[in-house]
Amino acid sequence: MTKQLNIDFMGKRKLAAVLSVCLVIAACASLGVKQLAFGLDFTGGTLIEVSYQTAPDLNRVRSQLEQGGYDNPVVQYFGADTDVLVRLPQGYNPQVAEQVMSALSVDGQAVELRRSEFVGSQVGEELREQGGLGMLMALGMVLLYVAFRFQLKFALGAVVALGHDVLIVLGIFSVLGLNFDLTVLAALLAVVGYSLNDTIVVSDRIRENFRKLRKGSSTEIVNISLNQMLSRTLITSLTTLLVLGSLFVFGGEMIHGFAIALGIGVIVGTYSSIYVVANMLISMGICKEDLMIPVKEGQERDELP
Repeated sequence: MTKQLNIDFMGKRKLAAVLSVCLVIAACASLGVKQLAFGLDFTGGTLIEVSYQTAPDLNRVRSQLEQGGYDNPVVQYFGADTDVLVRLPQGYNPQVAEQVMSALSVDGQAVELRRSEFVGSQVGEELREQGGLGMLMALGMVLLYVAFRFQLKFALGAVVALGHDVLIVLGIFSVLGLNFDLTVLAALLAVVGYSLNDTIVVSDRIRENFRKLRKGSSTEIVNISLNQMLSRTLITSLTTLLVLGSLFVFGGEMIHGFAIALGIGVIVGTYSSIYVVANMLISMGICKEDLMIPVKEGQERDELP
């Protein structure tokens, strides 16, 4: 039988609270001043699909476009390794397809134009609004679900933890100037799901121990619960990070933003499920009376001998 760990997580809860507040403030400041580097999905631009006879080197294609006067082009394989999708931040120009084909044909390799499309900024604004509303709706549904399954204090702790995780991921993308597109938005929603799953598991163990353990303060019971769940939480996080590392290395440029956002979210979500949720419960004065199973009328009388 393995010996249970006895780490005093809640002994460092004030330090963890200061760290979380500083990170959230820094993230909000960066989002307010520097904002996000929105990709073409949100800002609009030109999308061009070309086909090569043999698989091209994407770095070479990107270099040709930059030499042709196109700044920050997004180049990725599209389906087969001979098909390349080019995204340019330039606005609508009827000659842009011909100019791109000229830039890509400088080395003599045959290049075929498959399609050329323009994505307007109005579509990007609608995507930003719908993505933000979707995130707020997800947090609202989480609040209702956790309040129904556990208790209101658990629900408030879960929503604060989810907001904490999302803001820190957005803040890191803002500080580093990483491209924010639809794949990153999908990763953010995945972060919400991952963090919520961790929060539910930890909350379930805390509730179970509050009902089962007859001795101990609220802080001691929370510490026991966190130590019991630590190995499960770390194993889940590490295996997820291994998969995300493989996606980042072998998944190609298109999946880089998704892997980075979800990887950061997994690390921050693991931290928040240990410290933010439990810290909130202690701060709101969680106690055994909050989690006692209600006794039905007449049950005590029936149980008497």
